[in-house]
Amino acid sequence: MNYIDYVQLNPFQKFGYNFVKFFKALPGNLKKIFCAIGRFFKNIFLTIGKGFAGYFSRFVKGDWATKCSYLVMGVGNASKGQLVKGFLFLLVEVAYILFMVFFGWGYLVKFPTLGTVSPVDENGRRVKGIVPDNSMLILLYGVMTIIITVLFFCVYIANTKSAYKAQQTVAEGKKPIGFKDEIKEFFDSKFHVTLLAFPTLTISVFTILPLIFMILIAFTNFDSDHNELAHLFTWVGFDTFRQVFETSGRASMGATFIELTEWTLIWAVFATVLNYILGMVVALMINKKGIKLKALWRTLFVVTVAVPQFVSLLLMSQMLNVNDGAINTLLCEVLHVIPQHIDFLGGDPTVARITVIVVNCWVGIPYTILITSGILMNIPADLYESATIDGAGPVKSFFSITLPYMLFVTTPYLITSFVGNINNFNVIYLLTSNLQNSNDLYKAGHTDLLVTWLFKLTMNEHDYNLAAAIGILVFIVCATISLLTFNLTKSAKNEEEFS
Repeated sequence: MNYIDYVQLNPFQKFGYNFVKFFKALPGNLKKIFCAIGRFFKNIFLTIGKGFAGYFSRFVKGDWATKCSYLVMGVGNASKGQLVKGFLFLLVEVAYILFMVFFGWGYLVKFPTLGTVSPVDENGRRVKGIVPDNSMLILLYGVMTIIITVLFFCVYIANTKSAYKAQQTVAEGKKPIGFKDEIKEFFDSKFHVTLLAFPTLTISVFTILPLIFMILIAFTNFDSDHNELAHLFTWVGFDTFRQVFETSGRASMGATFIELTEWTLIWAVFATVLNYILGMVVALMINKKGIKLKALWRTLFVVTVAVPQFVSLLLMSQMLNVNDGAINTLLCEVLHVIPQHIDFLGGDPTVARITVIVVNCWVGIPYTILITSGILMNIPADLYESATIDGAGPVKSFFSITLPYMLFVTTPYLITSFVGNINNFNVIYLLTSNLQNSNDLYKAGHTDLLVTWLFKLTMNEHDYNLAAAIGILVFIVCATISLLTFNLTKSAKNEEEFS
């Protein structure tokens, strides 16, 4: 379909056309994503291969000092006058050896089994007179030891490169750069390295290490029966993921996972689209010419954003209470609109899900108003004037000018909002935390999202391996949807132009 035919379609026909086009393009885009992932790993292996190739060639071409630096780090630099640099390399090697001897090696050798000395015997009684293994600490410190070893190996490779570079500099009749001059480079040409050093370190410690630890837990049997206080847990491979997709029996893990995944995606779509559209409509109403007290309306919405969300949600939970909630009291006993009290959150699953969607709109629309207000004021006024001259009404102008412009600008926000709603813990948990789990689901309620189910499995049931596996699956779903959606939008394909 060419552009002229496309612009003549009504909004519903455009939606249907784009909907079909989206799913037709899915196979090709999925192929592109997997090809990109393949190229990423290919580049990693090629880089590692080139590093090893340079490693052996430097040893062959190196002099005695360079060869010695392969065993004792820093010798190559120290022999060429770079004493401080050579000492620092030697200090790193000594520190790593001491770390491995007195700490890391003990956990690394137990890493394949996660411990063999159990704190309890076959009858579940505590065993006295022994020092039991702690599988959780073995896993945590084992991962930390592996990461430190990888970092040490990178420093070791840098040591061999530095030694060979110093050798080449001397062979050219030049003097190797001094330590002070090298430090000055880190505040001049290499200042970006200095700025990124601390953030990289903190990300490694507080993000990468816990992330690897969580992923590995999914491949163990770490639960309420196998933990550091009871029986040791060990590696079980993909059994946890098989258990997640097990669909046999009532209230099975697989049936619960499928139902909650469907509900999570439905919730994310409605929570994102309704907040976005309704927030945009309210922003248009506030910015419309002739509206008085615009500053007052904007201030009121800012105030609602300033109120802590958990306070609003806990208040709504009390107002929706089936027995003495304000809404039930008003509708049933004051206005007599309904014959009996309605259990908005704990009764019919459909009613409960509609209720949490409505409450989320009430909480989330002010954020959308603030985000879209500035963008709406930047839309050229002559576009609306031209549309009015051509006979377009407010609805036609909205779908032909306002909505396309907003989608073009705010697509990244929509994607992050969608992913955020998939992981929206506050709204669901604070509204329904006092409700009991459903008998038809495995340790979950009908309004639970995957993230709140994950929380219950972790904090209430101590099924850490199942929660970790679900967390990995949630990440895969979020990453796939985000990549596909963004790569199919005009914001990614034609980011410099809006038409």
